[in-house]
Parts: sequence; C-alpha cells; structure tokens
Amino acid sequence: MYALSSDLRSEPVQVRRRRLLMALPLIACGLVVAPVQARADIHQATRVLMGTRVDLTLQGSDTDALAKAADAAFAEMTRLADMMSRYRSTSVLNAINLSAGLQAVPVPPELLSVLLMARQASVSSGGTFDATIGALKDWDFDAAHPSIPSAQQIAAQLPLVDAKGLIINEKLATAYLSKRGMRLDLGGIAKLPILQAGMRQLQAHGVSNAMINGGGDVLVNGQLNGRPWRIGLRDPRQPDRLLGMVSLNQGFVAASGDYERFVMYQGKRLHHILDPKTGYPTLGPHGVTLIGTQLDAINGLGAAIMVAGAEHGRSRLAKLAGVDAMIVEADSKLWLSAGMTKRLARA
Repeated sequence: MYALSSDLRSEPVQVRRRRLLMALPLIACGLVVAPVQARADIHQATRVLMGTRVDLTLQGSDTDALAKAADAAFAEMTRLADMMSRYRSTSVLNAINLSAGLQAVPVPPELLSVLLMARQASVSSGGTFDATIGALKDWDFDAAHPSIPSAQQIAAQLPLVDAKGLIINEKLATAYLSKRGMRLDLGGIAKLPILQAGMRQLQAHGVSNAMINGGGDVLVNGQLNGRPWRIGLRDPRQPDRLLGMVSLNQGFVAASGDYERFVMYQGKRLHHILDPKTGYPTLGPHGVTLIGTQLDAINGLGAAIMVAGAEHGRSRLAKLAGVDAMIVEADSKLWLSAGMTKRLARA
C-alpha cells in the first residue's frame, strides 16, 4: 500500500510509477509516502518507531506550529511505543511478560485499553487473533539474523499461546499472564491506537489536515491541497505495483500481508504472521486491506483474517457496517467488498 499526495494526480502515469519505484527502498514494509511538491504550508517529518518508518505529512498556514505539532505527535507515539514494546527491557509490557505466572502488574490506561482490545479481538475472531502469540519467541524474521524454530521448540511453546490466560482486572488496572513462560506480543494490535494517539496530538495542536503513515497502516484527517488524501493499495502478489487508489478525508487504511517481513527457508517463504493454533506462518490470504473510521471495528481484524482464511473473512466482513475490504486470497484471486469496489472506481 502507498500513501499518495494529490499533487501526483496530474503527472503522466509512467512518470508517477517511476517516482513510486524510486521511493520503494525508503521503507521495507507496507507503505511509501510519495513526495509532495515543496510548499511553504506543508510540513513533513519522519522517525523510526515500532520497528518501522513513520511519516507525517501536515498542511497548515503556520509552519512553526506544524513543526511543533509534529514533535508533540512523535513524542506521544514514542512514549506509547516504548510502553508497549516487548523488546525494551524497561517497558510495562515486558514487565507483564517477566511476571507471567507470578503476579499481576499495574498498567497505564493506554496499555489497559490496548489489552482490552486484544481480548475482544480474540473473542470476536474465535481465537484466530491472539496476543499471547509472543510465547513463540524463537521466530525471527529479520533478514540480517533470521531464526527458524524447530518442530520441538514450537510444540513446547504452543501450549503457552492461550488468550484465556491473559487476566485483566479493569478495576485495579492490572494485567496478569497465568502461566510461566507466557508472553504478550502486541505487534498486531498496538500500532493503530498509537497512530491514533499521534493524530490526537496533532489535532490538539490545531492541525486539521494530516496524514500519519506507519509501515502498513495509514491514518488521515482533512485534506491535502483542498483534495482528499489519495491512498494507493499495494498488490501483495507484486508488491512494487498498485491495485488501485482510494480517496479518504478521515479514517484508517490498515494492511496485513505475507510480503512485509519474511525469510526464505528450504525453498519456502516464511512470513511473520503466525497462526496461534499451529505456531507456524499462516497459509491463508496473501494480504488483507481494511478501510474504516472506527478503530475498534478493524483493529486486529486483518491479522485474524490472514489466519482464518478468506471465506471466514468475507463472512465476518458481511456483518460489519462501515468497513471496506480487499482480500488477495491464497490462490491469488482478488476479492473486494462492495464498498471497496466503489472506492476504487471513484478514485
């Protein structure tokens, strides 16, 4: 998926594609912000957060105010990312993991909210989303130092993947993992709330036209140069190509795919979205893209569909109002919801 500025709409198609391809090395996973035309009322900033590149594009009349708003948004997103990272020894999430089977841990309101979302996502998905997937700790999809666990390691860790073992006490604001060795991994559900917190900071600083682009997920508000934000949908079968574009004034575009982080092993491509029932990478769709304005409706849903499969995904989506979807199935067939078909046709 790509986030495109409306300035690119007037370019010839071949020129536009060359610019996109030139931009691809800037980020390894889901999104690229194509450069906007240099203007005094546009502020762009980039930081590395949550293991990916996060880009801000803001528009307003006061450039100093835009820069301050961007700094405030990044500060808030960094605070929350540090809180919810399983890789930081000092994070609250790591404290929960270290205390598994021993004691409950007090959690801040922001983390409590994400944990409740994770629990609800597990219930509504029938267990195909499970934040305790972190117990499968021997997988590492970093191309520089990949790690593939043995069947014996997975068999030993799989009983620790159990969403029911996450005990949340809302009154006391504590979280507890019931078995020693259990681990939370919020990578599939924390990013959208963190991006939303960044957007709230921007709005609190008076910025009404903004896009936050974070490695597979985009959050937009307002317009760019008087037009809706233009978001290009990446083809999971050929990630350097676009399937189409959508226009959006407000809301989320969230993508999950098997093309973002993967390693080759014995001739097979193993990707980072794990099935909590098997402990291995999913064998379902190649990619899922969701568009919606309500965080609760889409958060964790893409990963759940990647695990459960396209048929189950279509069934769930049919019951959700206000969510448009694209699924590239395991056999590479493309499925679009009625709302997504209209969005692509109008763009």
